[in-house]
Amino acid sequence: MKTSIRGVLLSLALGWSGATAGLARCADHVPQPKPQNADRDIVGADLDTIRDRGFMTFAVYEDFPPWSYLDRGKPSGIDIDIARLIAEDIGVEPRFDLVAAGENLDADLRNWVWKGPVVGGQVANVMMHVPYDSEFACRVEQVVFTGQYHVEEIAIAYRRDAYPDDPPVPAYFRFDTVGVENDSIADFYLSAFPGGQLAENVTRYPSVQLAMQGLAEAATKAAMGPKAQLEFGLTPDLDLHAPPLPGFSVGSWTVGVAVHFAYRPLAYAVDDAIFAAMQDGRMQRIFDDHGVTFRPPELR
Repeated sequence: MKTSIRGVLLSLALGWSGATAGLARCADHVPQPKPQNADRDIVGADLDTIRDRGFMTFAVYEDFPPWSYLDRGKPSGIDIDIARLIAEDIGVEPRFDLVAAGENLDADLRNWVWKGPVVGGQVANVMMHVPYDSEFACRVEQVVFTGQYHVEEIAIAYRRDAYPDDPPVPAYFRFDTVGVENDSIADFYLSAFPGGQLAENVTRYPSVQLAMQGLAEAATKAAMGPKAQLEFGLTPDLDLHAPPLPGFSVGSWTVGVAVHFAYRPLAYAVDDAIFAAMQDGRMQRIFDDHGVTFRPPELR
């Protein structure tokens, strides 16, 4: 899971999002400064300009299968195909910037949506794979969060020969080995298991992809992480399921896109393209092509 996405989800799990039962949504929000007197090349381009020049740019996370990655030197993945779909509906060519994840989502949005990085690169018209949270959206006024296209959830992949009858749940890992991405939300959940009962059986990997490779090689009996990333690494010897996770406040989350706040018509066009693709089956086909289960958000 990308560092910035992980930061938002961990904040929600720990209750750091600023929401409390006694406060209305955004009641404690302090407005942030918006960019002023900035050149249009820095802050993006409006929908008419995009159509006139014939292309639009997308920021996508690098090395993030099955969502976005290089396959034989060419951008590939679910987010890449969704971006192509958006560009086609708007009538322009898609261009991709595969970007590294920053320390948190605030930094990524600042660098790739509304301001631009300090050194090298520039903002994109659309940033893909942005986790949506209403309280977080209150804090980042420079960005329109729109185009929600998938609900991701935490799941457990496992070896069929290790669990021929009953798929594993977290309590099993008091005795059985499980792989996770280091410092991920799955790592946080298992590490917080009461009394540290699972600590000796958790193997940490640099990525979910490597955790699934370890599982395929029988280095562990199971792996835990975002379902789509686990599915992408399945082999015939492996299976997965998404069991209830007691005490876990962020077992699932919605993924969408981000657009600069000044370009509402562009945000509307992107949202319309995504909604139409969910309605007519194109979104389902994209997920099917990548071997990932599509879980659409609630229809508007």
